[in-house]
Amino acid sequence: MAKRDYYEVLEVGKTASFDEIKKAYRQKAIQYHPDKNPGDKQAEEKFKEAAEAYGVLSDEQKRSTYDRFGHAGLSGASQGGYGGGMTMEDIFSQFGDLFGGHFGNFSRFSTFSDFGGDYGSSRGRTVYRGSDLRVKVKLNLKEVATGVEKKIKVKKYIPCSKCQGTGADGGEKSIASCPPCKGTGYVTRTTRTIIGQMQTRSMCSSCGGSGETIKKKCTTCFGDGIISSEEVITFNIPAGVAGGMQLSLSGKGNAARRGGINGDLLVVIEEERHPELIRDENDLIYNLLLTIPQAILGDSIEVPTVDGKAKVKIDPGTQSGKVLRLRNKGLPSINTYGTGDLLVNVSIYIPEKISSAEKEKIKELAKSENFHPTQSMKEKMFDKFRDLLE
Repeated sequence: MAKRDYYEVLEVGKTASFDEIKKAYRQKAIQYHPDKNPGDKQAEEKFKEAAEAYGVLSDEQKRSTYDRFGHAGLSGASQGGYGGGMTMEDIFSQFGDLFGGHFGNFSRFSTFSDFGGDYGSSRGRTVYRGSDLRVKVKLNLKEVATGVEKKIKVKKYIPCSKCQGTGADGGEKSIASCPPCKGTGYVTRTTRTIIGQMQTRSMCSSCGGSGETIKKKCTTCFGDGIISSEEVITFNIPAGVAGGMQLSLSGKGNAARRGGINGDLLVVIEEERHPELIRDENDLIYNLLLTIPQAILGDSIEVPTVDGKAKVKIDPGTQSGKVLRLRNKGLPSINTYGTGDLLVNVSIYIPEKISSAEKEKIKELAKSENFHPTQSMKEKMFDKFRDLLE
């Protein structure tokens, strides 16, 4: 998908000043901030898109290059990471000051890196995050067509029931502010250099950035706040999914240490092969094998569908390769309204062995002109064959 114009993204004119660009970006960042739009992938992409636009337009050199050459001028390594690959950690570390504390120090995405990992850090205390889990779920064609509720048992980390996930024996009463960092999660050191005093800020080694210390650890989870267990999870799979698709169940992954944010459960769809029907996106294909008499004389035949049988009429003189379309007998679309079709592909069965008597009868039939294709029929069949190859 083509990138949108950066000025259009921030809704500013090409003559906008730096302050106007900064103000416009801050408004967009607050509007589409992940904490304000939890689980909204579209808002997340717009949040990243706005950061990418600001990263270019707020830099005098990059903006000049962009004004002259557009996106193509920023495709090289000199672009400085603003090619659409920015992570949440990049955005908050580079532009976090622009939010002005609008979402506080404990914003989900400002405290751990790029949606994953055991924990992350930025300008606030460390917040632990549980890891994601991935499971595979097999669906048959009928379940794909109708949608289904599934129950699965998952081995995972859950909050410790004895300490309610705090990791402390005695709950919150046994948790105190970390003395070295005074609860901030970070320590600041000042050193003298030849150019003056220099301050460095690093994660507190005593508390691991959490800002808290446990006076007496829980004897069940040994201070982690989580234990290994099993959980039965019930969830709905919508109609129309396909093999390889992935559903994300927020917060159903591993529990986080000491009351942090749970990971997600990623459900990967596997589609079981149907014995008679072949899936082609939302359409289904069935290969109907006719006998020679059925093809010549015509017939009424039942064909399989997802939820039963359907009758199709075979006209006399039906040719091999003809496709009969049964409207709305396919699969529903997961993203839009509408249902696919069932396509019945006609094949004609030619017996490999016949008796002497049958052979004589066929020789007699072969003498009839009706059993020999005309020139117009040859041309018609050739056109169909050419269309198939193209």
